[in-house]
Amino acid sequence: MLGAFVQAFRTPDLRRKLLFTLGIMALFRLGTYIPAPGVSAANIRARTDSTPDLLGVVDLFSGGALLQLSIFALGVMPYITASIIMQLMRVVIPRLAELHKEGQSGTAKITQYTRYLTLGLALLQASVFVTVANTQLFPGSPAVIPDDSWYIMAMAILSMTAGTALVMWMGEMITERGVGNGMSLMIFTSIAASFPPAFGTILESDGGVGRFAAVIGLILLITLLIVFVEQSQRRIPVQYAKRMVGRRMYGGSSTYIPIKINMANVIPVIFASSLLMLPNLAAQFGDAEEPWVQWLSSNFASPDDPLYLALFAFLILFFTFFYVSITFNPDDVADNMKRYGGFIPGIRAGRPTADYLQFVSSRITTVGAIYLTLVALIPTVVFAQMGIDQGMMVFGGTSVLIVVGVGLQTVKEIDSQLQQRHYEGFLG
Repeated sequence: MLGAFVQAFRTPDLRRKLLFTLGIMALFRLGTYIPAPGVSAANIRARTDSTPDLLGVVDLFSGGALLQLSIFALGVMPYITASIIMQLMRVVIPRLAELHKEGQSGTAKITQYTRYLTLGLALLQASVFVTVANTQLFPGSPAVIPDDSWYIMAMAILSMTAGTALVMWMGEMITERGVGNGMSLMIFTSIAASFPPAFGTILESDGGVGRFAAVIGLILLITLLIVFVEQSQRRIPVQYAKRMVGRRMYGGSSTYIPIKINMANVIPVIFASSLLMLPNLAAQFGDAEEPWVQWLSSNFASPDDPLYLALFAFLILFFTFFYVSITFNPDDVADNMKRYGGFIPGIRAGRPTADYLQFVSSRITTVGAIYLTLVALIPTVVFAQMGIDQGMMVFGGTSVLIVVGVGLQTVKEIDSQLQQRHYEGFLG
């Protein structure tokens, strides 16, 4: 692997792509330390210890930029949310479904709509965070924006919205001119940057070395599980019949349809985490003496509360099946196979093929949903038993799943580019 890594930097074209990608990632990290206009860095440092646990989950995806109210405070979350919404809207809005089927031109229009929606969500989220940052989210702490005049608040909101637009552009530049998926690498950078300080915090705590070794061992076990499952797939054989088009013979080849065990990736976990943050945030706006506020605070204040874990598991299972049902359409796959003369051996073309694909997809999705639930919950439960602060969600199953998944995909792309140039790749 080391030889392949050196060979990647010796290849001029690939070296330029790698350096470009690393440069954009470095600029992204630099932007997380630049505070928005009017934000007091000293007051931010003073209120760090009062961070709510569940808000730390959101801050994880921005690499610490959210709690610092930097220009990149929102990170890539508005873009991810907009992308998910656009995917879901394809089921509701027929026009979007037609654009999706039009190929590259339709995809370009959907991408443009996604950008507009991203800016709208960024403006909304920035307004919320800037408005409540001084009071509800951090009671008893100094105001992070000492001058709360409308002009300063508007400047902070606009700068954070512009930062989101810049992050979106940087991610698209990585996808176009660099290596890997830009938005995924942005999230990878944010989470990976939180690892060193989190390790230092564990080492400095009571029983630091023992806890550190236990955390490392758990992360390695989860990583092995993620690598095994993410690489696993069910291959459904497909045979194409021979056919004459003019004077040329087409078809007669064999291939397969790869169905991954985890077709939903990390989307269900993000959906579930986002929904479960709402009760805790709602409690911040209510009177602390109200019964409903006390009930929410006692059951949703920490990710290791029993009710929180139960709802988290249920939502992951639900969103896994829901998301796969939207992104994988057996009827479309069966129609495309029939159009080009393909069939599954032993299965009739048309409706029987669609039913068979639906049957296989449902069984595999069940395994994938259970896998996502275990990966998301096991670290939380183990850390609770070990007495590790649940606010340290950088070692949670969600973050490890994202880091390992993005790392695998990026290595595969570098490996394929090396093999195109007749070099032995990382996985060779």
